[in-house]
Amino acid sequence: MNITFIFFLGLFFAMIGVIPPGLLNMTAAKISLKEGHVRGIVFSAGVCVIVFIQTYLASIFARYLSKHHEVIGILRAVALVIFILITIYFLFIAKSEPKQQKEPKRRSKHSRFFQGMFLSGINVFPIPYQAYMTITLASFGWMTFEQTSIMAYVVGAATGTFVTLYMYIFFFDKIKGKTFTSQKNMNRIIGGITGVISIVTIINMIQDF
Repeated sequence: MNITFIFFLGLFFAMIGVIPPGLLNMTAAKISLKEGHVRGIVFSAGVCVIVFIQTYLASIFARYLSKHHEVIGILRAVALVIFILITIYFLFIAKSEPKQQKEPKRRSKHSRFFQGMFLSGINVFPIPYQAYMTITLASFGWMTFEQTSIMAYVVGAATGTFVTLYMYIFFFDKIKGKTFTSQKNMNRIIGGITGVISIVTIINMIQDF
């Protein structure tokens, strides 16, 4: 199994999970705008430490589930419903404009690092998301649950998260007014991605019967 390929799988799917404007990436961008790029990067580093741990735990959980196929079937069906609902939400329901975020208080570099860890820690979405993605990728034969494969994916996920936060930090103030980065178009992109994932999941479930 090519660990470089697995690394980029982790990077790609982590970026998909972090690209939508949310608490972590918007906080990183605003810290950078208010306090400088260095503090934004320190915050992002704290986020990525927790993402690394969360993704590793998700992969271990997925490895356990891979030995219980009856549970996988149920989780895959639940995940399919969730992705379909997410697709419907972002394509037809989500508002065009994001809610106004409160400005973060100025803190030291060290506190920004721990703030990143804390905010990432209370965001538990990556665990079920990555558990589902690793199970799906393993079912396609694109990765295994061997330690080297898991670590390659986990490092890729942490790197993908950092790359996305880095993009927000350095380009948010320059591209936030562009048409292709508008909230409406971002919603369409997210809805399209989750729609594709839903279709792939349905095909995979049909092939299992």
